[in-house]
Amino acid sequence: MSPTAIRLAVMMFLQFFVWGAWYVTVGAFMVEQGMSNAAVGNAYTVGPLAAIISPLFLGLIADRFFSTERVLGVLHILGGAALLVAPMMVGKGGEDSWAFIGILMLHMLCYMPTLGLTNTLAFHNIVDQEREFPIIRVFGTIGWIVANLVVSQVLSADKTAMQFYVAGGSGILLGLYSFSLPHTPPPAKGTKVSIGSVLGLDAFVLMGRLSFAVFMLSSFLICIPLAAYYAFAPIFVGDAGFEKIASTMSLGQMSEIFFMLIMPLCFRKLGVKWMLLIGMAAWVARYGLFAAAAPSSVTWMILIGIALHGICYDFFFVTGQIYVDKAAGPKVRGQAQGLLVLVTQGVGMLIGAQVSGRLSNSMITGEGPAKLEQWQQFWMVPCIAAGVIMVLFALLFHEKNGAATDAAFAPTDAHDPGDT
Repeated sequence: MSPTAIRLAVMMFLQFFVWGAWYVTVGAFMVEQGMSNAAVGNAYTVGPLAAIISPLFLGLIADRFFSTERVLGVLHILGGAALLVAPMMVGKGGEDSWAFIGILMLHMLCYMPTLGLTNTLAFHNIVDQEREFPIIRVFGTIGWIVANLVVSQVLSADKTAMQFYVAGGSGILLGLYSFSLPHTPPPAKGTKVSIGSVLGLDAFVLMGRLSFAVFMLSSFLICIPLAAYYAFAPIFVGDAGFEKIASTMSLGQMSEIFFMLIMPLCFRKLGVKWMLLIGMAAWVARYGLFAAAAPSSVTWMILIGIALHGICYDFFFVTGQIYVDKAAGPKVRGQAQGLLVLVTQGVGMLIGAQVSGRLSNSMITGEGPAKLEQWQQFWMVPCIAAGVIMVLFALLFHEKNGAATDAAFAPTDAHDPGDT
């Protein structure tokens, strides 16, 4: 790796270390503090809300007026400071600590734009994007895994406030480090601001294609049951007897690295439709394994369900973003990717977080064996929902022009993280 690539890899490592240090275990922390499952759902709603708002910030300000590394630095310092304050807000704002959730919202408003900014900065400062970027980006996944291991294995902080101090401190460190990154001028400086370009309205013309519309609708719908995994799988894992919650959940990111590396071969052999279907089927299998494992806390079923995250994420989201990139063409490529993030990480995950929060609050009320049986009933809901969406997608999606099916694998625009 070149010296510049190493600097960018460190940036990616810290970028996802910040997120991984608290996002997996915040639900377990909230339950430990006596907050309800509905409050956990609200906490996992702030990220989707920020994902909806962040494109407006990027389109209006970051892309036009300030250098990328400076915006990145300021946002991470502010976001890191918010996480340091978060534990102090527990118990304030009513039974479910609305002040605590508000601080998380403030952090995510600062953090979400940085996901796009780190990609922009990396693309601007490398020559061969297809060769260099995957190597740089994989350090982000490694950062998430290391954060999980530090919080869980080293500090045993799965249910304590220490996770926020680790995340907040690393966020401020990344903010300071960002000012040392290569100068990257605003990519849209001097261009005319239009409502259509800022809101991504020009990309809506693609919805006139049936297959594209089916894909976007399916992506939106599948993110509703997906939200249950991010919000409540860590709590379920803890109730099933796992003490090291964050490190256990990191198995999903470990498998993500493996499946990302084998995707070029799978993509050429299977094509876009079968890749997407395999990703959806993995969702169904994951929730089915959780449901089957719940009453008796069957360890191997739970671990396999977590490990399926690599297929769930890479085979659906990565493949989906490649499909959007090829279907959109150069003129509306950025807007189309923004539209995909809006309907999935934004609206879909927002609805999913609210639905799963209320569902778990009404279904999971017992203790001991009774609670585990209720977890079984809970996981059957997203399992069935994902299965129905998969069948509808299989019947309705027919890509006639072969967009993306024979294209070179290009993870440079694809591996977003929310998704991680």
